[in-house]
Amino acid sequence: MKAEFRPGAREGVPPSRVRVRPGEPATLLAFLQARFPHSGDWAERLRAGEVLDAEGRRLTAASPCPAGSLLWYWRRTPPERRVPFELTLLHRCERLVVVDKPPFLSVTPGGRHLHETVLVRLQQQLDLRDLSPLHRLDRDTAGVLALSADPATRGRYQALWRHRQVHKVYEALAPLREDLTFPLSARHRLVEPRGEHFLQMQVVTGEPNAETLVECLGPAGPGLAHYRLTPRTGRKHQLRAQMAAIGLPLINDRIYPRLEPLEPDDFTRPLQLLARRLEFIDPIDGRMRCFESMRRLG
Repeated sequence: MKAEFRPGAREGVPPSRVRVRPGEPATLLAFLQARFPHSGDWAERLRAGEVLDAEGRRLTAASPCPAGSLLWYWRRTPPERRVPFELTLLHRCERLVVVDKPPFLSVTPGGRHLHETVLVRLQQQLDLRDLSPLHRLDRDTAGVLALSADPATRGRYQALWRHRQVHKVYEALAPLREDLTFPLSARHRLVEPRGEHFLQMQVVTGEPNAETLVECLGPAGPGLAHYRLTPRTGRKHQLRAQMAAIGLPLINDRIYPRLEPLEPDDFTRPLQLLARRLEFIDPIDGRMRCFESMRRLG
């Protein structure tokens, strides 16, 4: 069976693809202008060879695009503001790359952030084109991030996260609550809503699907405390949503408990959440792997 063609990244930006639906314009330029009306540079991009067919052939404005056709293209975005923090390499071998991620840096290209990402920076710095993150870490969150460097063994590492065989420990700064007794187990049901609040996970009634052990490590300044968070599940925004739900919103959180208007990043006010430690038994050689962030909160 012939493998599907997939073009490589250009300047660190991975390709996107679109399939032509029945009833859409039958020539390429007209189709692209109708499907993506907010992009006014399709004629220029076609001349530059930035649109390919399913076989990797360059297409022109007059190329036919019958229903069912698969097209590849590369997104263009305005110049991105550079995140003024660097990645720290914690580990590198033929199978794994582990870094200490700074805040404000997305893990993978997407949305408004295509170049200023962990993946693009590492691909350029280490010349490793097969890197793929093994888990999620929010753009605002700093700390330990593991990536697979070897497609042949990637599935065995991904299985560790899928079967919850990875021990993760986070630290955070949040308000001091003397009325709460620690350690406590935060258990909630989190759902991802649609509409204008799609960025916020919502706490709803029902069987809990998110659980985090919350421990207070002591005061961290006037009215603040230092917390250790050990998630037992892996929902989107789990720590941020659960801490807000128990009255301990994380310092400098722009999403919980209130979604703030989208504004330029203030690099002096990073989210006070750190992926401190990552531990697992290596499925290839059986060694205990333990990686710890060197960053500090506050």
